[in-house]
Formats: sequence, C-alpha cells, structure tokens
Amino acid sequence: MKVGVPKGLLYYKYYPFIERFLIELDAEVITSRDTNNNILNAGVKYCVDEACLPIKIFHGHIIDIKDKCDLLIIPRIMRVHPREFICPKFCGLPEMIINSIPNMPKVIIEPIYATNENELYNWCKKLGKMITKDKRKIKGAFTKALEEQRNFKFGIKDEGYKKNIALVGHPYNLYDTFINMNILKKLNKLGVGVITEEYMEEEKINLEVETLFKRPFWTFARNSYGFTTAIAKNNEIDGAIYISSFACGIDSVVLELIKEKIGDFPLLVLKVDEHTGEGGLDTRIEAFIDMIERKNNNEDNISTFRKHTSCS
Repeated sequence: MKVGVPKGLLYYKYYPFIERFLIELDAEVITSRDTNNNILNAGVKYCVDEACLPIKIFHGHIIDIKDKCDLLIIPRIMRVHPREFICPKFCGLPEMIINSIPNMPKVIIEPIYATNENELYNWCKKLGKMITKDKRKIKGAFTKALEEQRNFKFGIKDEGYKKNIALVGHPYNLYDTFINMNILKKLNKLGVGVITEEYMEEEKINLEVETLFKRPFWTFARNSYGFTTAIAKNNEIDGAIYISSFACGIDSVVLELIKEKIGDFPLLVLKVDEHTGEGGLDTRIEAFIDMIERKNNNEDNISTFRKHTSCS
C-alpha cells in the first residue's frame, strides 16, 4: 500500500515516528516535495482565505501527493500535553481538506492524542488496521517508531557565535525554510547563532508559565511564552525573533503577554503570509542585528565608564 505523508505542519517534528511506523508495516511512504511556489499556489487556490499560511501550504502538500497514494494521512493532532490543545485549525483540518479538495483518496482523519503511549497507540492501531490485519506487527511497528522518535535530535543550538538569538514560533514556521525564507542561513551569515526552545530545560519553561494568571490553553502558546520570557529573564542571549503567521489567533495573544513580561529585551516579530517579500524580511533582520550590536556596545561603554569612575 502507498501511504501519503504531507510535508507540512508538524511533519518536521514527528516524521521519524510516522515514517518508521509505516515502513515496519511494509507500506510504501509517499512524501510530498519540499515546500515551493507551486505547492504554495495550489494551497492558496483550494484553501479558505481566512486560514494562516501554514494551513494553506498544507493544502498544497495534499495536492502534491493525493493522486500518488492509496491512503493519505491528515494529522488531526489534538494534544501532546495534558489539558492543552494544539491549534483550532488542527481540530478541523480533515474537514477543511476533504471539503475543499476534490477527488481525494482514502484518508485517515482520526484525532491524535499523544499525551502518553497508550493514547498514541490507539491512533496507530486504527492506522495500522488500514494497512494490515496483523496485530502483532502493528505493536512491533509502534515500539520501533517510538524508539526512532526518541533517538531523533530536534531543534537548533548553534555554537561558536559571538552573538546569539532565540528563534521562537510554531515548529512549522521555524523549520520550513520556504515559510521563513531560510532565516537560519541568513542569521548565520550575519554572524549570529540561533537557539530554539528544544534546548531549554522544561523546568525553566514551566516556571515562567506558572507566573501567568491562567494556565495556557494552547501548547504552542505555552512553549513560546515560557521559552522567550525565560531567556529574557536570565539574560542568556542577545535577543529573540518571533516568526508568526498572519491571522494566527494564538500568536496575537501570546505576543502581547511576552512583550508585557520581557520589557526592553530585544524582540523582533516577523509576520509572514503568502505575500511576504524576502527583501523586506532581510532588511528587518539586518536592522535588528544592528540594533543589538549598538545596544551591546552602549552597555559595554557604560560598564567601562562605571568601572573607571568607581576606581577613581
């Protein structure tokens, strides 16, 4: 059986698990191409106008592979942490796809709850039964897929740079180089290293989140808030860049909470949609890095001045 796996949304974070699971069931994995202009244009054509850029691009990935597979996975990911949800768009993603794109193959649209192994296995059993009747084989595939995911090193932590910034946002905005116009390469070229939330201790994120007056309902909001405020509080790096999709309701709330908490800590918010130009993005990044350099130089001068005046 040929099983289609679109390279959109949380594919970049969880593809080792799903691909290993399918391979162990002797399925042929059909992935879409890396995001490009054709995929974007196809997604914009079939998706509703009000959707964010990653959802539109996901529609394009579906178009790219729907005629090449017997079964197509549309990941209705609901939870990865207890008492939290991912994003409203994920909850209704299958319905958006099925009602917008014609001539779809057979699809699996079951909700995915991944707060523990038992809940995740329930989804895998449903997928596995669409490929094979061998329950033992499904269980073995699940075990190997878990091991594959656990051994997968995800996230960015550059070493050897004098200036370092945090890159913040939903995973699909950070790791799809088409969406973010290869921002990591641009920053490295400017002599700036990058760190993402995966390299911060969970305890630090939790401590910051606990200071909020209400527990966050959305996992992405929780992670972004806890990570950004923690690095600002501890003054570990020089600044942060938040990549946000235009029309993202979650980001519109969490960004205000972050700004209120971090004070004058350098923060650049890059809003992206299908109309975002690379030239404008480059200019804003370069200006932000220049601002950080001036800030650091000014602080060094003040520190030197205070040292000399105190000695005299």
